Amino acid sequence: MKNKFMRGWADTKLLFRSIPAVITALFTISVVTMNLLANKTIYQSGALAIDGGILVSWLSFLCMDIITKAYGPKAATKISVFAICVNLLVCFIYFVVSVIPTETDYTAFNTIIGGTWFILLSSTVAFLCSAIVNNFLNWGIGRLFVKDPDGKLAYVSRTYISTFVGQFIDNLIFALLTFTVFAPIFWDGFSWTVLQCVTCSLIGASLELLMEIFFSPIGYAVLKSWKKDGVGEEYLKHVREADL
Repeated sequence: MKNKFMRGWADTKLLFRSIPAVITALFTISVVTMNLLANKTIYQSGALAIDGGILVSWLSFLCMDIITKAYGPKAATKISVFAICVNLLVCFIYFVVSVIPTETDYTAFNTIIGGTWFILLSSTVAFLCSAIVNNFLNWGIGRLFVKDPDGKLAYVSRTYISTFVGQFIDNLIFALLTFTVFAPIFWDGFSWTVLQCVTCSLIGASLELLMEIFFSPIGYAVLKSWKKDGVGEEYLKHVREADL
């Protein structure tokens, strides 16, 4: 058991050394920023509500898709867990700052950065589940393209399908937990029906997919550049040798 843990820890350290820092930084920042922007609703009509997080959520899934293609689904999931931990740390710091008493009235500021515990819990659970589904679905679809796994058709198939499914699961879990479990208790009985949660999740996932499609050429170009430069070869060689 100890040897397995140590081997896993060694794999993780090598992974973080192998992934270009820009991708890790962008992914982590996107997760933290998405959580903060989600505090503002930018459009609402009936059951549909779109928060500011949609403007950056595409970046999170784009980074996961790039990492999954280059390093595998387990690696992408490890990076996702890392980003979640950083987000929780940032939220804790935000909360501490929000409760520090000051002479000046910072009520509005404190309300925004202080957040709501059950929204943070819902978003964390939702993102973790969606990340796992997105990463392994992306990898599974990629394995179907035996003849040309690095081709454009393989890339768009695995990224578009996994992104839509992953975003839908993210939206749905968040909506169900927030508006059918916690909101009726802590928001004076306010709630959504399951149908409203599903409808909103489908529409939101469709909008997020459109943004992913628009920016996906960037991901494809990054992967081609990495393959040309041999980025990640040390980690992939280590993983292949460990599986022997």
